[in-house]
Amino acid sequence: MTMNRVFELYANENLAFVMVEQLRHLGHDVLTSLDVGNANRAIADDDVLRYATTNQRIVVTFNRDDFIQLHKSGISHAGIIIRKDDRAYIEQAIALHEFLCQQQSMENRLVRVKQRNQPKTRNPIFTIQEYSR
Repeated sequence: MTMNRVFELYANENLAFVMVEQLRHLGHDVLTSLDVGNANRAIADDDVLRYATTNQRIVVTFNRDDFIQLHKSGISHAGIIIRKDDRAYIEQAIALHEFLCQQQSMENRLVRVKQRNQPKTRNPIFTIQEYSR
């Protein structure tokens, strides 16, 4: 699949580096909290979102509840991607990449990368669910 554009992402410190590397390999510009000196500093979630928005980056995190709450509060943002802490990092990154390739913008949108329930299978399949405000 050809990517329409590069998405600029901001990986919260809880995002596995394997997933960061895969997203970079797939062509996305991924900045991590470590890259900007914010790792292990207990930065509040609203400050994480503010930093990402100021820098026109989409937050990628597995901190679902807090970021869903921020999104539903109506605060303007460049986009939020939440995910479950699932070790199938490569598969999640690919599913996210395929979704992003079809998007023009993630502004003020929140999506979740989630694994489909697939009993007795070794290859996880991930889907994207969008949340309303």
